[in-house]
Formats: sequence, C-alpha cells, structure tokens
Amino acid sequence: MRLLLRLLVNAAALWVAVRFVSGISFDGNPVLLLAVALVFGVINTIVKPIVTLFSLPAVLFTLGLFLLVINALMLWFTGWLSTQLGLGFHVDGFGSAFLGAIVVSLVAWALSVFLAERKGREEPLRR
Repeated sequence: MRLLLRLLVNAAALWVAVRFVSGISFDGNPVLLLAVALVFGVINTIVKPIVTLFSLPAVLFTLGLFLLVINALMLWFTGWLSTQLGLGFHVDGFGSAFLGAIVVSLVAWALSVFLAERKGREEPLRR
C-alpha cells in the first residue's frame, strides 16, 4: 500500500512539473505517467545512491547543495530512459531538469506531509 501511495505521489509531482516547467513534456495517457513515476522511483532507488556516494566530496563541500544537481540528473535520466521506453516523458535539458527536480521535490514533500497528517501520523512518507 505504501509503495502504491509513493508511486501516486511521484506521478502527481511529475504531472505538476510537466504543467509548470517549460522543457518538460508528457504526451501520453495517465497510465503511462504512472509508468514514468515507476521509472523515476527505480532510478531514485538504485542509481541515485550510487551517484551520491561517488559525488560525496562535492556534496560535503557544497554543504548538500550538490544534491540539487544530483536530483536534476536523476530527472534528466528519467526523461531519457522514458523516451527510450516510449513512455512519452521528455526533459529537454539540464536547466529544465534542475527546475523540474525542485518542483518535483517540493510537490512530493508537500503531498507526503499532507497524506501523513490525514492518516494521523507525525512524519511524512520517506523518499
């Protein structure tokens, strides 16, 4: 149940990024957006920790701000992989990915907090 909820939160956050960030587009049906959210979740689960580990000096040197760059790279990679898989999700460049990653993070965080409060829990869903 929790995994499905995280998938829906990611799909909603990606939809908001598509709507408000120029350079991020989606030309498919809502079921495909769930598939894109699944790809995004898998990338964040498998690839992001490896990239973060190898870039740990940059993360520490920038006091964590380099994590924004890593998030942008993960969204950009999601766009590339989704294009290869024919899912209809496209990210045009790093600038769009950077802004989109900020939007996706903020929306996912807000939805997680809202959903956690509605269930009476004190902490939001973990990403």
